[in-house]
Amino acid sequence: MDRPRCPSESIYNLIPSKMGEPPPPPRYKSVFQENMKDDMKNIKGTMKTMGPAKLDVPSPSNFLRKHSSDKPLPPKKKFNFTASRKPAVPLRTDHPVMGIQSGKNFINTNAADVIVGVAKKPKPMYVDRRTGDKHDLETSGLLPKYIKKKDYGITPEYISKRNEDVKKAQEEYDNYIQENLRKAAMKRLSDEEREAVLQGLKKNWEEVHREFQSLSVFIDSIPKKTRKQKLEEEMRQLEHDISILEKHKIIYIANK
Repeated sequence: MDRPRCPSESIYNLIPSKMGEPPPPPRYKSVFQENMKDDMKNIKGTMKTMGPAKLDVPSPSNFLRKHSSDKPLPPKKKFNFTASRKPAVPLRTDHPVMGIQSGKNFINTNAADVIVGVAKKPKPMYVDRRTGDKHDLETSGLLPKYIKKKDYGITPEYISKRNEDVKKAQEEYDNYIQENLRKAAMKRLSDEEREAVLQGLKKNWEEVHREFQSLSVFIDSIPKKTRKQKLEEEMRQLEHDISILEKHKIIYIANK
């Protein structure tokens, strides 16, 4: 019986040979590609021009003539002047009335008006530079004009009315809250109870923080990580409760 022959051993077989890259798969090609090409050619052939493919050629005798595009004018109408006319110019032979004289003494009249009339008060001005620049004093804000008013320092009527409306609305809201709390059997924490709860929360936070500070520096195990996360969550919840108690002075709790 013949024994199976083994391949001859060689030192070159110990060196690993490089694996050749497999050939890429054939590119996908649609079976409808040829049909799509024919359809596109047929569609593009009907849309190569804009508008109708055939146009009527204009006649050579129908060329553009002068004033053919001008708009027609409205028909002529007779002009009738209805407005009043100015008086006619006097004739050359017309002479004005002459010889009319007035006996009024304008010099004495003007002097009497000045003497009897009230002197005009100068406009108040102020000078802010040594060169003599003048400015209006009334609009400058230097005159105590507003503090001399009769209603200066008195609360306006509309503000008082608004304050009364706000106060009334606040009272109605407080009554509404009290009624709802009475219906829901809510209890309001007193200042002493609120302070006691706040101090207790702070004390608990200090204890949890002390435990957190006593953790090892290296957190290399799952129980240590779990304990650290638990302490952080407790500290975060306590800080949230403390901030709520410090922010709100009035706190209600539900009766169990």
